[in-house]
Amino acid sequence: MLETSARLLRLLSLLQAHREWSGADLADRLGVTPRTVRRDVDRLRELGYPVNASPGTGGGYQLGAGAELPPLLLDDDEAVAVAVGLRTAAGQGIDGIGETSVRALAKLEQVLPGPLRRRVSALNAFTVPMLRGPLPSSVDPGVLTELANLCRDTERLRFEYRDRPHSRTTSSGGTPIGAPTRRSVEPHRLVCSERRWYLVAWDLDRDDWRTFRVDRITPKPPHGPRFEPRRPPADDLAAYVSKGVSTRAYASHAVIRLLVPLEEAAERISPSAGTLEASGKDSCILRTGAASLDVMVIHVMMLGFEFEVLEPAELTEAIRTARDRLARSLARAGESGPRTRDGADRTPGTRSGPGAAC
Repeated sequence: MLETSARLLRLLSLLQAHREWSGADLADRLGVTPRTVRRDVDRLRELGYPVNASPGTGGGYQLGAGAELPPLLLDDDEAVAVAVGLRTAAGQGIDGIGETSVRALAKLEQVLPGPLRRRVSALNAFTVPMLRGPLPSSVDPGVLTELANLCRDTERLRFEYRDRPHSRTTSSGGTPIGAPTRRSVEPHRLVCSERRWYLVAWDLDRDDWRTFRVDRITPKPPHGPRFEPRRPPADDLAAYVSKGVSTRAYASHAVIRLLVPLEEAAERISPSAGTLEASGKDSCILRTGAASLDVMVIHVMMLGFEFEVLEPAELTEAIRTARDRLARSLARAGESGPRTRDGADRTPGTRSGPGAAC
């Protein structure tokens, strides 16, 4: 019985992976006779799988339409989570993973019940990848699919949004910063980065495009009414969101030339940390933001690249201040300059080693 069950699962997998098989090919793959293949096909039909057969020398077996297949043994949120994971993996650019994930996703969508397949399809169609790292952080799959459906159906979204806490306790309107606010928007697209999901939408109250972190969104239906789609804020929404979360969201902005090729910088700088553009063969331009210029200095130094500050001039002054502070710290520690392993001073203007002045 176990051998027969395993063979049936293998047969079903073969039928899902190929448009049509001849009886001889299936028998060869399964290591059985064509007569056993016919019996196994009949068993699959008894289980509810629609397997079509065409007679003649050019005929064969083909799995029927997915809408008639039995439901997958996953609940709705589990199925959505698997579909999101497969789609994300397909865009990671890892050898062997992308193609395999696409095939697995195609099989999953084939056996999903109609309504759930439509939810997953909407999520795929209205999501823009912005990935170059680990998978996005935890987000309620139900919220994701609800937002994707509203993007697809061009239907207004009403939700409660938790803003990022700031040092100030209240906004200019007196609302506590970080406290939930009610929003009404026209949703356009979902964008996923290496750590977050974002919703790009037209904010009706602010009369402008806004980007919202999905993990801070709590939908408050009923939604609607329908709306006429607007022209998006940019053709490249991934770059638009990248600039927003890495630069526009911060008080201090900077433009820096990194003295390394774009490809090398991109391996270390994620889209959430800054936007990159080529600037010759051996350099690139980084546009980024930080809470303050002092934080910016640390951010740039931690990149580990040689660099040149293009703007603002205040950042160059902040770097000088940091340099002087570090020099004073070294002086207080009794290390006025770099030393060799044997302790000889290598401060510019001094000699060390054999022949040095006594």
